[in-house]
Amino acid sequence: MLTRLLRTYLSRYKRELVLVVVLQLLATAAMLYLPTLNADIIDYGVARGDTDYILHTGVVMLAVTLAQVFGSVVAIYFGARAAMATGRDIRHDLAHRVNDFSQREMGKFGAPSLITRTTNDVQQVQMLAVMSVSLVIMAPIMCIGGVIMGIRVAPGMWWVLAVAVPILGVFMTVAINRMIPGFRAMQERIDTVNRVLREQITGIRVVRAFVREPEEIERFGVANDLLASAALRVGRIFAMVFPVVMGVTNVTMVAIIWVGGHQIVDGKMEIGALTALMSYVMQILMAVMMVSFLAMMAPRAAVCAERIMEVLETPTSVAPPPYPVGFTSDPAEVEFHDAAFAYPGADEPVLTNLTFTCRPGTTTAIVGSTGSGKSTLVSLIPRLIDTTAGAVTVGGTPVADLDPDLLRSVIGVVPQRPYLFSGTVASNLRYGRAEATDEELWEALRIAQAADFVAEMPDGLESAIAQGGTTVSGGQRQRLAIARALVRRPSVYLFDDAFSALDVATDARLRAALAPATADSTVIIVAQRISTIADADQIIVLDRGHVVGRGRHDELLASCPTYAEIAESQLAITAGGAA
Repeated sequence: MLTRLLRTYLSRYKRELVLVVVLQLLATAAMLYLPTLNADIIDYGVARGDTDYILHTGVVMLAVTLAQVFGSVVAIYFGARAAMATGRDIRHDLAHRVNDFSQREMGKFGAPSLITRTTNDVQQVQMLAVMSVSLVIMAPIMCIGGVIMGIRVAPGMWWVLAVAVPILGVFMTVAINRMIPGFRAMQERIDTVNRVLREQITGIRVVRAFVREPEEIERFGVANDLLASAALRVGRIFAMVFPVVMGVTNVTMVAIIWVGGHQIVDGKMEIGALTALMSYVMQILMAVMMVSFLAMMAPRAAVCAERIMEVLETPTSVAPPPYPVGFTSDPAEVEFHDAAFAYPGADEPVLTNLTFTCRPGTTTAIVGSTGSGKSTLVSLIPRLIDTTAGAVTVGGTPVADLDPDLLRSVIGVVPQRPYLFSGTVASNLRYGRAEATDEELWEALRIAQAADFVAEMPDGLESAIAQGGTTVSGGQRQRLAIARALVRRPSVYLFDDAFSALDVATDARLRAALAPATADSTVIIVAQRISTIADADQIIVLDRGHVVGRGRHDELLASCPTYAEIAESQLAITAGGAA
């Protein structure tokens, strides 16, 4: 997965990578050539007292050093550019893929995991990409070249390198294999920490209201300790790597000096050759340490790459049609044709055999007990989820055959849990239509019964709104969400229990103001209060996903026991409250 991910994205920057390879070859060749020049100065210049030779070779060494510095700096610059661009592209594709996910895929992965995969996981892969483009050419060439050059300058010492290098290779292989499970556990536990922290921050008012701070602190502490223990297990292996590498290298250096010293005394080796061999051993050490550092990062990046590819390769269950078509009639007309929906693996479908029509200029209400499938039904219209049987049509065309952007451009949705984005009142309202004027925003606010409290805010339309709309009350948040839908001027309005936080008087004023504003549109309302939908042109009564009643308020009171029971229970509650 890791190799495929890097190959897919790094291949977009071939010119930069070719330049990096050429410059790294130049820098590595210069680095390997320097010890030989140094040995020549010692053996031929210093030993013979030839100052001219020393100066000439010194100038050559300076030129080679400058070439090495230039090659290394420029290679790292272009390599970093390619790696950073790769991280940017992966995050871009992840964000686009997540935006295409339906509710089914969002539920499968969960928001905390998707956040971790888009941030921490991409960062790990990006760091590996930076190190890879910087070291993947230099380290192997330096290691192999160091061995070859070391044997060339000191043929009698080959056995020292033949013992040391394989020992380091075997140790690194064992260490990497032991770290991979640890890194996988770390990423999963980062997901858990993110989930717990997100829940606690989002639900801080509930935590305080029920005095659950100690329990929540303990719950976070457990998740945090599990992450720390996984990190410590990996850290202990990581901590062994450099001491072992340094230990093997130091023993190798002692062996070289011991054996080389005897060979110099016996006249079998020059001092410069011993010095060059020690330099090559140090270069081999540097290469092994580079590879070690890269190898330490690779297992974690490999786990992260698997998680990233899992998201990128998960197809959305609401895929756009290959050949989208347009509306064949008024886009305000919504029809259900034996529509059904079932979650994968569920014993029973959530919705079954839905057949009804919502016409322009009418209001259709959806009522039913909790869990009867009301919100699921509304989600089928903008194609947030797809039917598993039958069809839903908008404007005479099945929603599965319409381009999703075209479909959603004619629909204004006010969800059950209205969400406001960080910004201002105006920026949130213009989510409905970016080019809307201030006058149009105020008109939408007046219809939504929100103009009064917005006018009382310090900066009016430019007043700040916190993420999630936490700076306004639940009722104000609902009214701003309704205004946002009104700004869009859609053909179809979907109000998914959008009046639940409003008092009865505000609810009545809002519905009265909505009537002329939505006269040419189709209005579909999911509501719990009978008073909210009593004037609807048709009311659909759901019970466990089945339509058990259809008609106007008075008709259903007489013909639908389920509707009558809901109405009577609310009247009883109202009467009890009044008493």
